[in-house]
Amino acid sequence: MGQYAYESILAPFACRSDNSRGRVYAEPESLHRNPFQRDRDRIIHSTAFRRLEYKTQVFVNHEGDHYRTRLTHSIEVAQIARSICRSMRLHEDLAEAVALAHDLGHTPFGHSGQDALDDVMKPYGGFEHNRQSLRIVEELEHKYAAFHGLNLSYETREGIVKHHSAYDTPKNVDMAHFHLHEQPALEAQIGNLADEIAYNNHDIDDGYRAGMLSVEELKGLELFGSNYAKVEAEFPDVSERLKVNETVRHMINDLIVDVIEETNRRINEMSINSFADVRAAPSPLVGFSRQVRIMNGEMKKFLFKNMYRHHRVARMANKAERVIREIFNVYMQTPSMLPENQQLEMSQARAGGGLSENRQARIIADYIAGMTDRYALEEHERLFNVHVRP
Repeated sequence: MGQYAYESILAPFACRSDNSRGRVYAEPESLHRNPFQRDRDRIIHSTAFRRLEYKTQVFVNHEGDHYRTRLTHSIEVAQIARSICRSMRLHEDLAEAVALAHDLGHTPFGHSGQDALDDVMKPYGGFEHNRQSLRIVEELEHKYAAFHGLNLSYETREGIVKHHSAYDTPKNVDMAHFHLHEQPALEAQIGNLADEIAYNNHDIDDGYRAGMLSVEELKGLELFGSNYAKVEAEFPDVSERLKVNETVRHMINDLIVDVIEETNRRINEMSINSFADVRAAPSPLVGFSRQVRIMNGEMKKFLFKNMYRHHRVARMANKAERVIREIFNVYMQTPSMLPENQQLEMSQARAGGGLSENRQARIIADYIAGMTDRYALEEHERLFNVHVRP
């Protein structure tokens, strides 16, 4: 039942500490924190997590103080995941760890930055942020004397590499190590779907705040329109801004309730009675009901057409891609322009048997992926503007 008191109340199909496949480097267990709590704490204290404060969700950092960033998005995902897990008696700490870590490897400038870095890295193995998140927690974070990385539990790392959405699909990851044929823990599956709930609903909020989406347009969406009508009936005299806030809150609640009900239905239908049953399930157990999946899909298509392709977003995305490409190309052509830490890494690679072009490109990609929006723009200025000090 797990050695920690909290785990004694969990459902039989939850992931407990005694289900864990452990860490790469053995460590004494804590008397007071279960392994997934420790994972969560290590993620929060990582450098990569702090940098998410200045990384784009949709709007670049300098475009406004009130839009979501990768950091606030990750916190919102964790809050949704915990709410679902608490209702289902699943391990909240594991779901929270996966949620907080899922975007650690994201580049500056959101998906346009990732696409640009993947494009220039194609000759060298490509770039994908799930794989980069894994590199960060396994190799790139240097905070412990005994090992590189954060030495997270297998289940947290599995949740990172098996994370996927309409925009993110794991690729070029050593999935054999993570048993591709197995389902991840329900907690990781919930972290995955909580990501979709968060970004869809909060992108609507940010899009409305930015003046890209109007209430009249949004009312054409079944999920938004039905909830907006309820809010209008209850609060007819409040501002439109408050009505949108209330509507988004109602939509998130509707989706959370639907996930809980549909997931419980699948668990009962498939006779899931243990964590081993979760692993052996032929398909994910966490999901929306058919009706809600259709409504949620309608919302995603609407956002893609009306927000992600909006000329303001497209213009900034084009600028961001150019910044990433130009920084990468100048470093590849003249690696002596890299900062000292990256120069040292290249020197160590040479001393260890030679610095291949692939290794050089990966060092540069690691450096660029770790940049915040602000730092990437400043670095571009230092590299290309003769009036700025290098």
